[in-house]
Amino acid sequence: MNTTRVLVVDGNSHDRTVEIAKNCGAEIVFQDGVGKGDAIAKALGYTDSDVKYIVLTDADFTYPAEYVPKMIEILERNPRVGMVCGNRFSQRVDSETLRGSFYLGNRLLAFAHNLFNGVDMRDPLTGLRVIRAEILRDVSLKSKGFDIEVELNRWVERKGFEIVEVPIIYRKRLGEKKLKLKHGSTILKRILLETTY
Repeated sequence: MNTTRVLVVDGNSHDRTVEIAKNCGAEIVFQDGVGKGDAIAKALGYTDSDVKYIVLTDADFTYPAEYVPKMIEILERNPRVGMVCGNRFSQRVDSETLRGSFYLGNRLLAFAHNLFNGVDMRDPLTGLRVIRAEILRDVSLKSKGFDIEVELNRWVERKGFEIVEVPIIYRKRLGEKKLKLKHGSTILKRILLETTY
C-alpha cells in the first residue's frame, strides 16, 4: 500500500501556515536555522528509509501540485531518471508572474548554470521537483539559501542520473516574496562552486 507523507518545515512563519497544515493532516517541523536550503536539509533528516520519492515544493501557491503524479510516473517508467523538475519557462510566460528583473535574472543564472555546471536545464532554479530518495540518502547539503537548487541539480548529475523537465504553469504567489535581487549573487557563487571545470 502506497502512502503519502506530507511534511511542512515552518521557518518562523507569522501567518496561519502551521494551523492550516495541521488541519490538512501534514506533519510540522520547525526550522532551527534560516534559508530554503537549511529547511530542505531539516526535512531530509525526517525522511524514513522506506521512502521512494521526495517531492519538494514551495508553500506559496506558485507551484500546482497537479503535476506531481505525472512527474512520479516519469520516474517509475525510467530508472535512469533521478529527478523530474517543473519548467516554468516552457510555455507562454505570464508577464504578471514572471516579469522584469526576476525573469531576466532567472535567464542569466540559467545560462551560467548550464555553461559552468554542465547540467543542461531550461529552468534550473525551479522550486518544484521530485527526486528518487535513494539519491539523497548520503547527501550532505552545503547550501543554506536559494542556491539549494543548483546544488541538487549537480548532485543528481554526479550520481549518474538524468534530469527531466516537464512544462508547468507558474501561478502568482500568495504573500510576500522572499527572493530578492541580492540572492542572485549567492546563487551565482554556488554555480561557480559546483563548476565542472
